[in-house]
Amino acid sequence: MPAPISIVIPTLNAADSLPDTLSAVTEGLHAGLIRELIVTDGGSTDLTLEVANAAGARIVTGATSRGGQLRRGCAVASGDWMLILHADTQLQQGWSAAVSAHLPSGKPAAFRLAFQAKGFMPRWVAGWANLRSRMFGLPYGDQGLLVPRRLYETVGGYPDQPLMEDVALVRVLPGITLLSPHAVTSADRYARAGWLRRGARNLWTLTRYFLGADPNKLVQAYRR
Repeated sequence: MPAPISIVIPTLNAADSLPDTLSAVTEGLHAGLIRELIVTDGGSTDLTLEVANAAGARIVTGATSRGGQLRRGCAVASGDWMLILHADTQLQQGWSAAVSAHLPSGKPAAFRLAFQAKGFMPRWVAGWANLRSRMFGLPYGDQGLLVPRRLYETVGGYPDQPLMEDVALVRVLPGITLLSPHAVTSADRYARAGWLRRGARNLWTLTRYFLGADPNKLVQAYRR
């Protein structure tokens, strides 16, 4: 029986972080879970594509837009399941056992969030994200997303938009399970902007999106 999971990773100048992300998923190969690795790139000018090629990834290229990149990458996936990961997110050791146990449920799932940083604020922000995921079924993309390919196609997949593409998809996915292992993601953006400021910006952006703001306009404010 072919391995069930296609891993899809969107990239943009991710040569520094991608090797660790790929290293963390190799246990899925040993567990017989991973059928293929798809790197969907948005125009990297560093060594991202060389790293992806060395790892044996299928490379898809196109315009910079995380939603568009994910849509293109998922469109070529052949696995019965897709595991979508950000290029700066590392799955905690033991993730493959949790995923193997979850697959028979047929339900979409995400991982608990943690940051590559220590202290109260990283724990507090991650704790809020995990609470939001459990209570409202709204995990963000940096928590990873495990989804049956047929269900993904049924709900229409990722929209081609530069921001909130993850929220747009999970809002239409039924019954997302939060798996016990952590998805450990980079804290660089929070460290640069400040944890409270970045958290408040994320919440304000989410609120505006729910109120109908155009993602193309939101991304301009989000990246300032």
